[in-house]
Amino acid sequence: MSIITKIEAQKRNSDRVNIYVDDEYFMSVYTELVFTHSLKKGMEIDKDSLNSILEAEMYLKAKEKALSILSKADQSEKIIYEKLMKNFDEPIVEKVMEFLKKHKLIDDSSLAERIANDNINLSKFGRNKVRQNLYMKGIDSNIIENVVSDIDSDTEFENAMYLAEKRMKRLENESRDKAYRKLYQHLSYKGFGYDTIKKVMNRFFNSCDFDNY
Repeated sequence: MSIITKIEAQKRNSDRVNIYVDDEYFMSVYTELVFTHSLKKGMEIDKDSLNSILEAEMYLKAKEKALSILSKADQSEKIIYEKLMKNFDEPIVEKVMEFLKKHKLIDDSSLAERIANDNINLSKFGRNKVRQNLYMKGIDSNIIENVVSDIDSDTEFENAMYLAEKRMKRLENESRDKAYRKLYQHLSYKGFGYDTIKKVMNRFFNSCDFDNY
């Protein structure tokens, strides 16, 4: 059985204390763990209790890391999980993920909807680009398809027309064939599918031209 011989507040971080066991430095922990585990000088402590403190310390560190990541930008469950797994054991990470879900700090469905709305309404992207961006954010494929399927086709066409009109102003000095190819490539890059691009191209070029490219 070991004995806690000193509990010392850190000078540079008031949220943490140094714990000495059997007159030797053991570890630094969050101050709240001193109270939750009723730690005090002269207290006898066994190996299981020490391991419990270590686990609690790692959980608080992992939770703090997750909250720090989320304070900078909303992230998907997958991204948070992968970042935590770089520094913490799986049981600790799983516990943190449960905490985040319970307090609605991560919600992939809500995040996906916000990203899609920004992509459609601000960036004027097509559904393929939205799908790609959601995938890059680590959103589950089922959630992605649910969100993408809700994209209004008329809105998507309006976005394609908006981007096409802007691009055509820059292509007005290009040859007809080159302008055609560049506009098609631009709309494809912005995430629009064949049918939408065809409708847009027919607004700027003869309808019979499209299938010749």
